[in-house]
Amino acid sequence: MHPIVQLDADALSRAIHSRQVSCREVMQAYLAQIERFNPQVNALVSLRPTDELLAEADVCDRQLDQGQSRGWMHGMPQAIKDLAATAGLRTTMGSSLFARHVPQHDAISVARVRANGAIIVGKSNVPEFGLGSQTYNSVFGITTNAYDPTLIAGGSSGGAAVALALRMLPVADGSDMMGSLRNPAAFNNVFGFRPSQGRVPYGPVPETFVQQLATEGPMGRSVTDVARLLGIQAGHDRRVPLSLTSDPQQFNEPLQCDFAGARLGWLGDYNGYLPMDVGVLNLCESALGDFTALGCQVETCHPDFSMERLWQCWLVHRHWLVQGSLGALHADPLKREQMKPEAQWEIEGGLRMTAADVYQASVSRSEWYCVLGKLFERYDFLLLPTAQVFPFVAQTPWPRIVGGRSMDTYHRWMEVVIGPTLAGLPCMSVPVGFNSAGLPMGLQIIGPAQADRAVLQLAYAHEQLTQWVKRRPPACLQIT
Repeated sequence: MHPIVQLDADALSRAIHSRQVSCREVMQAYLAQIERFNPQVNALVSLRPTDELLAEADVCDRQLDQGQSRGWMHGMPQAIKDLAATAGLRTTMGSSLFARHVPQHDAISVARVRANGAIIVGKSNVPEFGLGSQTYNSVFGITTNAYDPTLIAGGSSGGAAVALALRMLPVADGSDMMGSLRNPAAFNNVFGFRPSQGRVPYGPVPETFVQQLATEGPMGRSVTDVARLLGIQAGHDRRVPLSLTSDPQQFNEPLQCDFAGARLGWLGDYNGYLPMDVGVLNLCESALGDFTALGCQVETCHPDFSMERLWQCWLVHRHWLVQGSLGALHADPLKREQMKPEAQWEIEGGLRMTAADVYQASVSRSEWYCVLGKLFERYDFLLLPTAQVFPFVAQTPWPRIVGGRSMDTYHRWMEVVIGPTLAGLPCMSVPVGFNSAGLPMGLQIIGPAQADRAVLQLAYAHEQLTQWVKRRPPACLQIT
């Protein structure tokens, strides 16, 4: 590998700004890496012409020659998740219905990284409409795992996670409703951070006031990189009235912190409620010793709430929101035929909802938030596995059986991630090692409401102790 692509994003930014490397050299190195590895995994799509990208890199170099920098990402290659609108570059959402869709305007998060100096090289692949934790669609096909190209990448930020793990991007954006930043991070041994609800302005979209499940956020090969990208994505936008107003500069500050005496609650499998593949729970439990080594006190705990009730609450909210955003397409029989069965199922579930159903689900969600609030009176953070399964065969749309139990929906095998989403809490997936087959897994660090920086600090401390990204890169990279 070229030494440039081995650098973490923060080190790359310093190298660019100190003129140790030129933006053209950076672009050439990353394009070579993409050319070498992307055909094996199909992580990046809608790639732009090389001559255009090198011309933009030259502009970035001339700006630095004149003492001008647009920001931390100046001259960095970036591929945007194919759910976010990119002006002048097609945004398909993994759907044949939008295969030729070219937006006129950037999404807020895209505009922010572009203004910060990033050069957008293309898009990262997603499941159709981002539905499901398996990245495949009828437009671009399947994205496969960085550690085994016969297995799934996770999703819906699957393309982003794989591109990061294979050093095809220095840092990556993603979004998360049902673990879409966390699950692919765990499956590819990188970091994925779901910020507090409102931390990153999402949109602008018509449902600004009711869209309270999905959020955009950062992914990286180091916690520092994740924090730096979050510092660009975060910050209030008047078009998104529920976006948080606190200063995003906090994420650019050093993350070192002493966690001696911190109290951590281990949620495990919710006292046997969640089925899991053999080895998942044991691997995550073995990682609890890492936090003990940091001086933390770790205790098993259990929320005083029916987890089946939480799942039903989830189904109502998800049906309602998916039907709201995709219902008009479903109403057209010709367009409906081009939607995958799982999308149709979500929409049809939403069409059966009543106002009373949505209200009761909202009550359940509020009570869940309060129950977690009680736990945070005793614990500083909560810990939970990031997934219930290890990466499985890529041609399998979703697992029908997990831990001996049948899955009754296409996404129940990722039920472990819905708790932080419904509570709107900051949550980071950190790598915790590999099973005997060499497949990675992650652990969720969950913080209280708006404690994003604290979650990043604990993740950083864990990273300094374990260094899983550096210790165990994909074998195909042959890092020396």
